[in-house]
Amino acid sequence: MTNVKVLTLACAGVLAALVPRAKADESNQKVVFTFSGPVEIPGQVLTPGTYVFKLADTMADRNIVQVFNKDQNHLYGTFLTIPDYRLKPRGKPIITFEERATGAPEAVRGWFYPGDNYGHEFVYPKAKALELAKANKQPVASMPNELAANTTKPATTMQEPHVMAMRQTPLKAQKPTEEEVEIAEVFTPPPTTQAAAKLPATAGNLPLIGLIGLMLLAAAGLLRYAGAAVKAKE
Repeated sequence: MTNVKVLTLACAGVLAALVPRAKADESNQKVVFTFSGPVEIPGQVLTPGTYVFKLADTMADRNIVQVFNKDQNHLYGTFLTIPDYRLKPRGKPIITFEERATGAPEAVRGWFYPGDNYGHEFVYPKAKALELAKANKQPVASMPNELAANTTKPATTMQEPHVMAMRQTPLKAQKPTEEEVEIAEVFTPPPTTQAAAKLPATAGNLPLIGLIGLMLLAAAGLLRYAGAAVKAKE
């Protein structure tokens, strides 16, 4: 029976070696962007330089984004986002921008973590959202101006009163026609769940899955053969 145990452990070791490893920053989706010119995020303008974008330290809400300096020792703000979706994920961080008025800094629309279909689209203060909607000729997610002004306040935890107020505020959308509507009227929910949306990105693992299946079948056959051999010796 010792041979059967050795075979089982060997197969398990090979299968474990074939399983892809998770990315180190996948939990908070930390990405680093370097801007050669000034860019706008809700409520402020960032000067040229390197910045860290990542999800806030909470598993309860994956739509809260924080922006830090390169060394992550200065927080520029805690921002509310809505899910953005792209059919084909990219293997590198992607950042998208809104159209802008002449002479104005580019406004960040949102960003995507490498390999993800789902991104994070910033919610802008109502006045700025209307301006961007007119420039882009498409709706822009908005929140009350007075709440958006709190994004730059320190946020040690996600239970800070101003963060809780931001998370609980009903979101709207500003249309190019200056009409304010419910956000669900103009932003179509992405397909089902994130797991389902990621299926195209993992399609490249199908050969690996097939190989694992064949190895399992082969291992089962060898186990049966080894068991029969042990019984014959008895």
